[in-house]
Amino acid sequence: MLAELPQNHLCTVTLLGNLVNKPDIRYQANPVVAVAELTLATHSRWFDKTSNKFKEWTSYHTVKVIGEIVERALIHASKGDIILLQGYLINSKKNNREIIHASYAQTFPKGYAQSINQIHFSGNIISDIKLITTENNKELTEVILESQQHIFSTITQKLHVVIIQRPVHIWGKQALYLAEHGKRNDQIIVDGKLSYLNNKNKNQFIDAQQAVLISKD
Repeated sequence: MLAELPQNHLCTVTLLGNLVNKPDIRYQANPVVAVAELTLATHSRWFDKTSNKFKEWTSYHTVKVIGEIVERALIHASKGDIILLQGYLINSKKNNREIIHASYAQTFPKGYAQSINQIHFSGNIISDIKLITTENNKELTEVILESQQHIFSTITQKLHVVIIQRPVHIWGKQALYLAEHGKRNDQIIVDGKLSYLNNKNKNQFIDAQQAVLISKD
Protein backbone atom coordinates (compact mmCIF):
# COMPACT_ATOMS: atom_id res chain seq x y z
CA MET A 1 0.00 0.00 0.00
CA LEU A 2 1.40 3.41 -0.99
CA ALA A 3 2.02 5.96 1.76
CA GLU A 4 -0.21 9.02 1.71
CA LEU A 5 1.52 11.87 -0.10
CA PRO A 6 1.81 15.25 1.66
CA GLN A 7 -0.71 17.90 0.67
CA ASN A 8 0.33 20.24 -2.13
CA HIS A 9 -2.08 23.15 -2.48
CA LEU A 10 -2.53 25.58 -5.36
CA CYS A 11 -1.16 29.13 -5.18
CA THR A 12 -0.77 31.02 -8.46
CA VAL A 13 -0.71 34.82 -8.70
CA THR A 14 -0.84 36.68 -12.04
CA LEU A 15 -0.30 40.45 -12.13
CA LEU A 16 -0.07 43.01 -14.92
CA GLY A 17 0.72 46.52 -13.74
CA ASN A 18 3.20 49.40 -13.68
CA LEU A 19 6.55 49.52 -11.94
CA VAL A 20 6.47 52.02 -9.09
CA ASN A 21 10.25 52.33 -9.13
CA LYS A 22 13.30 50.81 -10.80
CA PRO A 23 13.91 47.26 -9.50
CA ASP A 24 16.51 46.95 -6.75
CA ILE A 25 18.91 44.36 -8.18
CA ARG A 26 21.78 42.80 -6.26
CA TYR A 27 23.84 39.61 -6.49
CA GLN A 28 24.11 36.91 -3.88
CA ALA A 29 27.33 34.88 -3.63
CA ASN A 30 27.87 31.11 -3.29
CA PRO A 31 26.34 30.54 -5.77
CA VAL A 32 26.23 33.84 -7.64
CA VAL A 33 22.51 34.53 -8.13
CA ALA A 34 20.72 37.73 -9.17
CA VAL A 35 18.03 38.89 -6.72
CA ALA A 36 15.59 41.71 -7.44
CA GLU A 37 12.85 43.39 -5.43
CA LEU A 38 10.23 45.66 -6.96
CA THR A 39 6.86 47.24 -6.30
CA LEU A 40 4.12 46.73 -8.87
CA ALA A 41 0.93 48.81 -8.97
CA THR A 42 -2.34 47.36 -10.23
CA HIS A 43 -5.52 49.40 -10.64
CA SER A 44 -9.19 48.47 -10.32
CA ARG A 45 -12.22 50.55 -11.30
CA TRP A 46 -15.86 49.93 -10.43
CA PHE A 47 -19.22 51.68 -10.33
CA ASP A 48 -20.39 52.54 -6.81
CA LYS A 49 -24.19 52.46 -6.70
CA THR A 50 -24.27 54.36 -3.40
CA SER A 51 -22.50 57.45 -4.76
CA ASN A 52 -23.56 56.81 -8.37
CA LYS A 53 -19.93 57.37 -9.43
CA PHE A 54 -17.00 55.36 -10.71
CA LYS A 55 -14.30 54.69 -8.12
CA GLU A 56 -10.70 53.60 -8.50
CA TRP A 57 -8.35 51.72 -6.22
CA THR A 58 -4.63 51.05 -6.57
CA SER A 59 -2.93 48.05 -4.96
CA TYR A 60 0.83 48.00 -4.41
CA HIS A 61 2.45 44.56 -4.56
CA THR A 62 5.93 43.81 -3.22
CA VAL A 63 7.59 41.26 -5.50
CA LYS A 64 10.84 39.30 -5.19
CA VAL A 65 12.52 37.72 -8.21
CA ILE A 66 15.49 35.35 -8.10
CA GLY A 67 17.71 33.86 -10.80
CA GLU A 68 18.01 34.24 -14.54
CA ILE A 69 14.58 35.90 -14.80
CA VAL A 70 16.12 39.03 -13.28
CA GLU A 71 18.71 39.49 -16.02
CA ARG A 72 16.41 38.30 -18.78
CA ALA A 73 13.39 40.45 -17.96
CA LEU A 74 14.22 43.12 -15.38
CA ILE A 75 17.79 44.30 -15.87
CA HIS A 76 16.72 47.26 -18.06
CA ALA A 77 13.30 47.85 -16.49
CA SER A 78 12.56 51.34 -15.18
CA LYS A 79 9.82 53.25 -13.39
CA GLY A 80 6.52 53.23 -15.27
CA ASP A 81 7.21 50.14 -17.37
CA ILE A 82 4.44 47.57 -17.67
CA ILE A 83 5.33 44.25 -16.07
CA LEU A 84 3.61 40.88 -16.40
CA LEU A 85 4.34 38.59 -13.46
CA GLN A 86 3.37 35.14 -12.34
CA GLY A 87 4.34 33.63 -9.02
CA TYR A 88 3.16 32.55 -5.59
CA LEU A 89 2.63 34.00 -2.12
CA ILE A 90 5.38 33.72 0.47
CA ASN A 91 6.35 35.15 3.84
CA SER A 92 9.59 37.10 3.51
CA LYS A 93 12.01 36.75 6.41
CA LYS A 94 12.99 40.40 5.92
CA ASN A 95 10.78 42.51 8.20
CA ASN A 96 8.30 39.61 8.36
CA ARG A 97 6.55 40.80 5.17
CA GLU A 98 3.92 39.02 3.08
CA ILE A 99 5.08 39.26 -0.54
CA ILE A 100 4.94 37.60 -3.96
CA HIS A 101 7.77 35.44 -5.27
CA ALA A 102 7.78 35.70 -9.07
CA SER A 103 8.68 32.66 -11.17
CA TYR A 104 7.97 34.48 -14.47
CA ALA A 105 8.39 38.10 -15.58
CA GLN A 106 8.06 40.02 -18.84
CA THR A 107 8.61 43.75 -19.36
CA PHE A 108 6.75 46.02 -21.78
CA PRO A 109 7.41 49.71 -22.60
CA LYS A 110 5.79 52.50 -20.59
CA GLY A 111 2.17 53.19 -21.42
CA TYR A 112 -1.35 52.33 -20.41
CA ALA A 113 -2.62 48.77 -20.07
CA GLN A 114 -5.64 47.53 -18.17
CA SER A 115 -4.41 45.85 -14.98
CA ILE A 116 -4.64 42.15 -14.19
CA ASN A 117 -4.81 41.00 -10.58
CA GLN A 118 -5.75 37.36 -10.29
CA ILE A 119 -5.04 34.62 -7.79
CA HIS A 120 -5.96 30.94 -7.70
CA PHE A 121 -5.54 29.56 -4.20
CA SER A 122 -6.50 26.48 -2.24
CA GLY A 123 -6.09 25.61 1.40
CA ASN A 124 -7.66 24.19 4.54
CA ILE A 125 -9.83 26.20 6.92
CA ILE A 126 -7.94 26.77 10.17
CA SER A 127 -10.19 29.41 11.80
CA ASP A 128 -13.75 29.96 12.86
CA ILE A 129 -16.00 31.04 10.00
CA LYS A 130 -17.14 34.64 10.53
CA LEU A 131 -20.31 35.86 8.82
CA ILE A 132 -20.35 39.67 8.66
CA THR A 133 -22.97 42.12 7.43
CA THR A 134 -21.32 45.22 5.95
CA GLU A 135 -22.52 48.83 6.22
CA ASN A 136 -24.14 48.37 2.79
CA ASN A 137 -26.06 45.30 4.04
CA LYS A 138 -23.95 42.84 2.07
CA GLU A 139 -23.05 39.42 3.43
CA LEU A 140 -19.33 38.71 3.89
CA THR A 141 -17.70 35.57 5.23
CA GLU A 142 -14.10 35.65 6.45
CA VAL A 143 -11.98 32.53 6.97
CA ILE A 144 -8.27 31.90 7.28
CA LEU A 145 -6.86 29.30 4.91
CA GLU A 146 -3.59 27.45 5.36
CA SER A 147 -1.85 26.47 2.14
CA GLN A 148 1.07 24.07 1.81
CA GLN A 149 3.27 24.41 -1.28
CA HIS A 150 6.23 22.40 -2.58
CA ILE A 151 8.71 24.93 -4.02
CA PHE A 152 12.06 24.36 -5.69
CA SER A 153 14.73 26.85 -4.60
CA THR A 154 17.19 28.05 -7.25
CA ILE A 155 19.63 28.93 -4.46
CA THR A 156 19.67 25.70 -2.45
CA GLN A 157 18.71 23.52 -5.45
CA LYS A 158 16.31 21.68 -3.16
CA LEU A 159 12.57 21.23 -2.85
CA HIS A 160 11.11 23.04 0.16
CA VAL A 161 7.72 22.83 1.83
CA VAL A 162 6.33 26.32 2.43
CA ILE A 163 3.26 26.82 4.61
CA ILE A 164 1.39 30.13 4.50
CA GLN A 165 -1.85 31.42 6.00
CA ARG A 166 -4.06 34.08 4.44
CA PRO A 167 -7.53 35.50 5.22
CA VAL A 168 -10.13 35.03 2.49
CA HIS A 169 -13.20 37.25 2.04
CA ILE A 170 -16.20 35.58 0.37
CA TRP A 171 -19.35 37.49 -0.63
CA GLY A 172 -23.07 36.98 -1.28
CA LYS A 173 -24.71 33.59 -1.55
CA GLN A 174 -21.33 31.85 -1.42
CA ALA A 175 -20.71 33.52 1.95
CA LEU A 176 -24.00 32.22 3.34
CA TYR A 177 -23.37 28.71 2.00
CA LEU A 178 -19.89 28.60 3.53
CA ALA A 179 -21.13 29.88 6.89
CA GLU A 180 -23.80 27.16 6.94
CA HIS A 181 -21.84 24.20 5.61
CA GLY A 182 -18.13 24.90 6.19
CA LYS A 183 -16.03 23.81 9.13
CA ARG A 184 -12.41 23.60 10.21
CA ASN A 185 -10.12 21.40 8.06
CA ASP A 186 -12.44 21.60 5.06
CA GLN A 187 -10.68 22.73 1.89
CA ILE A 188 -11.63 25.81 -0.15
CA ILE A 189 -10.56 26.50 -3.73
CA VAL A 190 -10.59 30.22 -4.53
CA ASP A 191 -10.53 32.33 -7.69
CA GLY A 192 -10.14 36.01 -6.87
CA LYS A 193 -7.79 38.95 -6.52
CA LEU A 194 -4.95 39.75 -4.14
CA SER A 195 -5.70 42.65 -1.79
CA TYR A 196 -4.14 44.27 1.27
CA LEU A 197 -5.46 45.19 4.69
CA ASN A 198 -5.32 48.85 5.65
CA ASN A 199 -2.91 48.30 8.52
CA LYS A 200 0.72 49.08 9.28
CA ASN A 201 2.07 45.89 7.68
CA LYS A 202 -0.32 45.95 4.69
CA ASN A 203 -1.07 42.27 5.22
CA GLN A 204 -2.37 40.32 2.26
CA PHE A 205 -5.85 38.89 1.97
CA ILE A 206 -7.72 37.23 -0.88
CA ASP A 207 -10.91 38.83 -2.18
CA ALA A 208 -12.76 35.83 -3.61
CA GLN A 209 -14.85 36.07 -6.76
CA GLN A 210 -15.59 32.37 -6.62
CA ALA A 211 -15.05 29.91 -3.79
CA VAL A 212 -15.65 26.14 -3.88
CA LEU A 213 -16.00 24.27 -0.60
CA ILE A 214 -14.67 20.71 -0.47
CA SER A 215 -16.02 19.10 2.69
CA LYS A 216 -14.37 16.06 4.25
CA ASP A 217 -17.76 14.64 5.22
